[in-house]
Amino acid sequence: MRVFVTGASGWIGSAVVPELIGAGHQVTGLARSDASAAALTAAGAQVRRGTLDDLDTLRSAAAASDGVIHLAFKHDIAFSGDFEGAADADRRAVETFGETLAGSDRPFVIASGTLGLAPGRMATEHDGQDTDSATAKPTGGPAVRQATARTVLSFASRGVRSSVVRLPPTVHGEGDHGFMATLVGIARDKGVAGYLGDGSNRWPAVHQVDAAHMFRLALEKAPAGSALHAVADEGVSIHAIAEIIGRHLDLPVVAIPDKDAGEHFSWLAGFIGLDSPASSALTRELLGWQPTHPGLLEDLDKGHYFHNPSA
Repeated sequence: MRVFVTGASGWIGSAVVPELIGAGHQVTGLARSDASAAALTAAGAQVRRGTLDDLDTLRSAAAASDGVIHLAFKHDIAFSGDFEGAADADRRAVETFGETLAGSDRPFVIASGTLGLAPGRMATEHDGQDTDSATAKPTGGPAVRQATARTVLSFASRGVRSSVVRLPPTVHGEGDHGFMATLVGIARDKGVAGYLGDGSNRWPAVHQVDAAHMFRLALEKAPAGSALHAVADEGVSIHAIAEIIGRHLDLPVVAIPDKDAGEHFSWLAGFIGLDSPASSALTRELLGWQPTHPGLLEDLDKGHYFHNPSA
């Protein structure tokens, strides 16, 4: 297929692009900078210059493609105080893709998340599929993003082979600058490897390369309206994560009082205490996906998260 990929040079995209090219697909990636364009060219992809706000560019690129994978999100403004603005931009891009692909039966795959999908219990692919509320006006950034995922699922009724790949809060691997790298940086800065409560709350996880394989399978064969879980580890306790961080940095592992969570964990405070395990059993059965790379604790124990003092 000729595949248009947004976020093609990002953490997930940098694994998805070679996964697609290795399977024989032709990739065009959206690039908003010279550095992104150079990375895509080096990976063997074509380059389309633009941003998520260039809706005409998104429209024409999608029209010229056999399928679209949408990975881009304005994380820079989302985590600097304007999550709602980032989520609104994402929704506009998704609606543009949906309008362009309507009636074509071409695949449209987006990245979403499992965190907070079913707090306190094992989330499955059946959760969060209330497409009847896709047209409701949500309030707040996270609610907007969840509604965007439901909108994508609803595109199935408009002749789009749409699917949503829900990613765990940590997609790990060498070069990751996400939640795990942030936790390592906080521990190094504060002098302790911390957790909230008794640390028994769980996060699912997946290796970057296994996640990339999921996106290719979704593009190639996911049925219209599929919610998919790219989950390898169903639930890793935050305490277990803190123990490995403490051991590698030679720091004490301690419980942080709830009242100090914001000061200690900064923007991560709203996530670190969530118990949000997730299953991928239905996805594995549907697509035959089997993760083959190291789990989160094994990957952490390899040490690459601790090699960069600025992490």
